[in-house]
Amino acid sequence: MALRSKIDLMEATRLTRQGRLEEAMAILRDGLSGAPSGDAPEDANQRGRPFVDLVPPSAATGDAWTAPSRGEAGSVKSSGPARAPTGSWLDGLMDFARDRVPGALSTITREAPVAPRAGRFEDRSFSNAAGRRSYKLYIPASFDGQPLPLLVMLHGCTQSPEDFAAGTRMNALAEEHTFLVAYPAQSREANGSGCWNWFNAADQRRDRGEPSLIAGITREIMAEFPVDPARVFAAGLSAGGATAAIMGATYPDLFRAVGVHSGLACGAARDVQSAFAAMRHGSPAAPRGDGQAVPTIVFHGDRDNTVHPLNGDQVAAQVVAHVAGEAKAEGGLDTKVTTGEAPGGVGFTRKVHSDESGRSLLEQWVLHGVGHAWSGGSPSGSYTEPRGPDASREMVRFFLESAPA
Repeated sequence: MALRSKIDLMEATRLTRQGRLEEAMAILRDGLSGAPSGDAPEDANQRGRPFVDLVPPSAATGDAWTAPSRGEAGSVKSSGPARAPTGSWLDGLMDFARDRVPGALSTITREAPVAPRAGRFEDRSFSNAAGRRSYKLYIPASFDGQPLPLLVMLHGCTQSPEDFAAGTRMNALAEEHTFLVAYPAQSREANGSGCWNWFNAADQRRDRGEPSLIAGITREIMAEFPVDPARVFAAGLSAGGATAAIMGATYPDLFRAVGVHSGLACGAARDVQSAFAAMRHGSPAAPRGDGQAVPTIVFHGDRDNTVHPLNGDQVAAQVVAHVAGEAKAEGGLDTKVTTGEAPGGVGFTRKVHSDESGRSLLEQWVLHGVGHAWSGGSPSGSYTEPRGPDASREMVRFFLESAPA
């Protein structure tokens, strides 16, 4: 091994032990890239070769520095523990570190940030007389057998459970607050676009159609895990949001609060034709009177060209009409309106309706300038607006606050 290489390694090791990893890696990169040194002439065959780097520890790679693999168009992916071709400069560098500088390589691993624990994301399925649906269940690593909440997340058209989980970042919040997250998947046989059939009269009834399947998935999870029955919630986007509204209206004894993002009120349509009309112009739905009031949080962009913003108002109006009747004897509802702006620059208006005890029964967030997208979501998922208020975090807060102490 060239003397310059040994000197570089020793200096990199010294910097690493001082916690100066970026400087240490810069020295190693210079050597790995074939840069000319005073004791070795530049190899003309090295010119134009891809730049070689090491990938730092991450949630994807674990707690070790890894060598990248190159995909199409020069993209880089981690490919596991760092290895170079046998007999390469990197092999010699690593051998020298092991033989001459004890602990040099382990120092990098030991001082690197440790990736957070990740829970299990399991594939499951449920069937009953209405059919069969697959679903994903996220079980947080923070779960150790204690009673915990359950959130059922209903994706929008063309989305999948994996896509919806990535876009909403709900699994990360599940780790933070320790709750289960279920992601039912719509069948392409039931709807070619992967939409929940919120507009079918047969799929708006308790113990019938898709509501029975979603409720069945929920009860199956509750039978297996120590779920707190007072903390079971449902939320969704677009068609999933409309379906969440249906679940709150038809199963108020099962779902204690719901979140409707860019969705429609229960009963806003009865068939495909009325569904398109409701999505374009809104459709007043009759107040629900078949059960107890279910606390609801609503998000809707005022520039939504897929589901007209009026639908967000109608979801809220349906809830208010229901809970106002129940609250009449107690003096009605208290309403507070606030405005603000998310760190990403999206403005919002937030209206909160509370009962006499101060418990929030309805929150309505109007997102100014936002289209048909999950507010504050990750760009790694579809239909997200990262610049908006964090709808996922606000929903979790609202759900947990709505549960009895």
